Amino acid sequence: MIKRTDALMILRKRQQGMYLKDIAAQMGCSERTVRRIIQRGGPAKGRRPKAKGRSKLDPYKPMIDRCLKDEIWNCEVILQKIRAAGYDGGRTLLRNYVAPKRKLQPSRATVRFETEAGRQLQHDWGEIDAVIAGERKRVHFAVNTLGHSRRFHVYAAPCQDAEHTYESLVRAFEYFGGVTAEVLVDNQRSAVLGRDAGGTVFNPRFLDLAERYGFAPRACRPYRARTKGKTERMVHYVKDHFFQLYREFESLAHLNRELERWLNQVADQRRHGTHREVVIERFEREERRALQGLPLERFDTAYRFHRVAGWDGYIEVRGNRYSVPDAFCGERVVCRLTLDGALTVYGRGSLEGPEEPIAHHVLTDPDAGWQCSADHHRRLWAEAMPVEVRDLSVYEEVA
Repeated sequence: MIKRTDALMILRKRQQGMYLKDIAAQMGCSERTVRRIIQRGGPAKGRRPKAKGRSKLDPYKPMIDRCLKDEIWNCEVILQKIRAAGYDGGRTLLRNYVAPKRKLQPSRATVRFETEAGRQLQHDWGEIDAVIAGERKRVHFAVNTLGHSRRFHVYAAPCQDAEHTYESLVRAFEYFGGVTAEVLVDNQRSAVLGRDAGGTVFNPRFLDLAERYGFAPRACRPYRARTKGKTERMVHYVKDHFFQLYREFESLAHLNRELERWLNQVADQRRHGTHREVVIERFEREERRALQGLPLERFDTAYRFHRVAGWDGYIEVRGNRYSVPDAFCGERVVCRLTLDGALTVYGRGSLEGPEEPIAHHVLTDPDAGWQCSADHHRRLWAEAMPVEVRDLSVYEEVA
């Protein structure tokens, strides 16, 4: 092939009047090649590269890149997002685009072990930011996973305290329709107080829950949380699926309703990568009948605490004040506060066995003002120092 410089030399020699055969002899090429270059007027122009066809995915690549930047790596979730934006292509284009970028994804490897049907439930907490009632908040969610079928339940809460931990387990048992032989937890204070020569020291309330529902409490060894890898994986699954599709909720109650719907429609219907079966089908076939029955009476997950009623007939609870009957002024009373904010006050008694209730209130924001029942303070008002009532003419005379 004639180089560009050789082609220019041929043109120059021809302009100087040399014959074609002499030029060919000097350049070491055929006379025909010389003639073609002269006729063309210069070297051959390179072929233009063939233009690549525009992919259906091209307009959505910036959107996909934003998802990956936000730690959304699940192609099914991304596919739903871009299809909602108008993408009408297939999954393969998306997977081929995301695959080379997966080396940027942090490793999430966990160690799992298999258990027989009905043997174990694993409990763990996760947290994420979400918009609740128009305000961005940190949301805590408990994930309880059955070790055999991998069916799981999720419960969102404002915090990870003992009461919400017990509520998450109770709701999970109710969702599954039964109780496993044992429950494996991390070393959170709501379940484990510490360790001594005899082994794990469990929280008494957690032991009460275990006794009521008939399961054996189990705790991970310190620094060996990976032994509950099944439920840790489900924490990531909830973050990567549910909270990537839904991020704004009217309230925590609304969030929990959406979680229940998603569990039924999506999570229970997935085909698990380990046992290669649809989760709900494996649960119904093998695990449901292996679970123990639910107790006749639900475990009470409400807060219980003491308060001393002031001489004005009020007690303080979470920044606001609530009335009690005037007969209990100055006395120590027992309070029961449910997780949804129903406050019941009992008279003299212990946290374990209070007497009959003496007051009922609904927890309110401190800005709403003190909460008082009309009949609580009648005696106080009746015995109050009388106020002298004067005729307005007295003030007119002074003026």
